[in-house]
Amino acid sequence: MRSRRWQDLTPRQRAGLLAVGLLQWCLAAAAWKDLAARPASEVNGSKARWAMVIAVNWFGPLAWFRWGRRPGGGSTRR
Repeated sequence: MRSRRWQDLTPRQRAGLLAVGLLQWCLAAAAWKDLAARPASEVNGSKARWAMVIAVNWFGPLAWFRWGRRPGGGSTRR
């Protein structure tokens, strides 16, 4: 099976891939921003380790929001 190239995709497929990529990038950016703003006492584990985990496609940011933050932490700003 020959792999598909960008030029082989329809405009709709290209738009879909760009949308999914943008969503993944925004999720990672939000996770990194949250990690940077959170004190180390509110992080389960090392902040450096979580920064690397967040870089792992979909799994990293979702893992950060599920398991990286300590319960009850977070900003009280509105």
